[in-house]
Amino acid sequence: MPGLIWLLLLGLGSCTSRAEQNKLSAEQQTCFNPEWAQNKHWDDGLAEVAIYQAERVVYNKPRSFEYVLITVKEDFNQAFNVKTDNYNRSDLFPVMKVNQFCRIPTDNYPYHYLTSLFFRRENPVQVHKITSSSQEWCGNTFKAITQAGNNFNYSFNSYWDEQGTGELTLPGDLLFEDQLPYTLRSLRFKDGLTLKAPIAELLQTNKANKPAVYPATITVHSDIGSTPNLWLVSVKLSAEKENKYFFRKEYPHILEKQQTWDGRQLQLKEVTRYAYWQK
Repeated sequence: MPGLIWLLLLGLGSCTSRAEQNKLSAEQQTCFNPEWAQNKHWDDGLAEVAIYQAERVVYNKPRSFEYVLITVKEDFNQAFNVKTDNYNRSDLFPVMKVNQFCRIPTDNYPYHYLTSLFFRRENPVQVHKITSSSQEWCGNTFKAITQAGNNFNYSFNSYWDEQGTGELTLPGDLLFEDQLPYTLRSLRFKDGLTLKAPIAELLQTNKANKPAVYPATITVHSDIGSTPNLWLVSVKLSAEKENKYFFRKEYPHILEKQQTWDGRQLQLKEVTRYAYWQK
């Protein structure tokens, strides 16, 4: 089909060695740029801090709040699979960290969400690790996704009946809806570019159920009316469910706007680069 590239992302976790597993396959490189996070743009020691005006439906009403999306390069160590304090270790590897934070007011009490996603720097497609937590007056929920061979290990702890504590195995070929604001930035943007991928539903909730998986279709559009400086990436999860992501055309393709089928909205207010962890 002219102008379209069809890609079935079924090999994200199918490699036998860890070195091979952390590289994009030839098919994946058709649609995604493995060099996207290797750009020296990310080597200045600063974090990209994007603040959005947001909306999300909670208790059947749209709630307005600020949403913060932080992207920064870090060094992990293999022993603990976290950011290292000792840079003289021999087991270090670079990752890109993406933090998603928000405080959502409701009529009675606020909801707090923090999701942290980590990607090996050379692979913007496959998640290396995710942690997602929620806090509100009813209780706490914590979820963790980690690579486990050719699969993902999903562990959880929540206050919900039948979801108190547990561990599941998820297929290693999954994309997660939470990662799309980062992963889609690494697309080889071209009008009409189309790919298919299994996408797990949003983790940033206070529930700890096994995520539903959609056989999604992702399509890139250009020249979208009044915003020709943006790429529109449509993610069709099902016939009734479609998410839209709008990225700036110039590198590093910052997410400008997001609209999802369930009423979540993001509109960029400001983006800066600074060391947010320093006093």
